[in-house]
Amino acid sequence: MIQVIPVPALRDNYIWMIRTAGDRVLAQAVIVDPGEAAPVLAALASHSLRPAAILFTHHHPDHTGGIPDLLRQYSVPVYGPADLHFGPSHHPVREGDEISPGGVQLHVIEVPGHTLDHVAYYGNGLLFCGDTLFTGGCGRLFEGSPRLMLAALQRLASLPDDTRIYCGHEYTLANLTFALRVEPGNRRLAARLAETSRMRSQNLVTASATLAEEKATNPFLRCHTASVRQAAERFCDRTLSTELDVFAMIRYWKDTQ
Repeated sequence: MIQVIPVPALRDNYIWMIRTAGDRVLAQAVIVDPGEAAPVLAALASHSLRPAAILFTHHHPDHTGGIPDLLRQYSVPVYGPADLHFGPSHHPVREGDEISPGGVQLHVIEVPGHTLDHVAYYGNGLLFCGDTLFTGGCGRLFEGSPRLMLAALQRLASLPDDTRIYCGHEYTLANLTFALRVEPGNRRLAARLAETSRMRSQNLVTASATLAEEKATNPFLRCHTASVRQAAERFCDRTLSTELDVFAMIRYWKDTQ
């Protein structure tokens, strides 16, 4: 049995710990995107876990900053893009690689857009997508292009609908508030925004959802629909002829908010 444990960090990041099967004494965790070490160490102690491996999705410090301190305390392998190097324990990953940190089978998917080195990890019905796909949104284009990001999102959206995503930040409320501006007639989106508002008022984690829910409510996965295209055209007051044009305009619109 696999359990995913959220570990809040920094201002609005989440570090994810994948707890693998085993009795309580031997239970271990794969740590995903540790932006700082202290919350991870506290969570390991709280859940009586020992680290088995560290994964990171891209080179930004809020996803990697805690790795050196963790490696000073634990000798574990590190999996991530080759742009950063964490010594002999670092295993660079590329498109199509199959890895099994802590016995968890994961497939590596290259998803450039937010950064050029960005990867996601998929397996066991779970998708750790860093800052590429967010609940209700997608990452800013710091290094990549709209074309790269749209292709990355389309790849992730092609995974099974019951895939559960785990993203890097608690942005859901802001993302869905914007999404409702794009699709004010989307009833499922309105209901999701209301539920997210309720959850955040109780300080509950909302940075995980199924792909089915994302495809029904996330405008960045809905650029092929008439409602999102028409909203983008109203925003820019011109005709948009391709899905890429719609995506680029929706991303620009979100960036101006």
